[in-house]
Amino acid sequence: MDKRVASADAAIARIQDGATILLGGFGLCGIPENLIAALRRKGTKDLTLVSNNAGVDDFGIGLLLQSKQVKKMIASYVGENKLFEQLALKKEIDVELNPQGTLAERIRCGGAGIPAFFTPTGYGTMAGEGKEVREFKGRPHILVPALRGDFAFIKAYQGDRWGNLVFRKTARNYNSIMATAADHVIAEVEEIVELGALNPDCIHTPGIFVDAIFQGANYVKRIERRTVRKR
Repeated sequence: MDKRVASADAAIARIQDGATILLGGFGLCGIPENLIAALRRKGTKDLTLVSNNAGVDDFGIGLLLQSKQVKKMIASYVGENKLFEQLALKKEIDVELNPQGTLAERIRCGGAGIPAFFTPTGYGTMAGEGKEVREFKGRPHILVPALRGDFAFIKAYQGDRWGNLVFRKTARNYNSIMATAADHVIAEVEEIVELGALNPDCIHTPGIFVDAIFQGANYVKRIERRTVRKR
């Protein structure tokens, strides 16, 4: 069994217009840089993207916003992208904002086969409008549906040809749960290692969840907002 593909372009060849794609990452940490770039080159449009955030103006998902390939954005935080703001205000893109924990749980439930869950977060706000409400232990909760994608773009530190993945520190973020919640999962890794090189006790995502894997290149790993102490 060998799930390796030659490149990011080969990995996304089957993605069609109108697809829903989960994209791992938190801010600019752990994002699938090569897959985003390949998707821009392919020009696939009318996409629904699910990500914690919308990248920045000229990097990450921001590149797909520039090329007008995104129809809808399901996210938690979008405050670092001025282009996204302009598109939203002009109603040129549909936006669905979720509390961060709710977004993560929607994706986790999508991967676990749980169709919906109740949460107190968002009750009494715009996020709770139109949703079923039920009371648990005297506290109102709203019913929130699970979330799945047609595809998931995952960025990992290491992987093998079977698709077993290891993430590095903060870059694990949304990647591990998104790998369980899509019909077709594509992983880009910094290094493909030989079978047996990964400690079985340290594998974060088993290969059973991964459909394709390739070794990425030229990672920029930009810092979203650099903050340093004064000397």
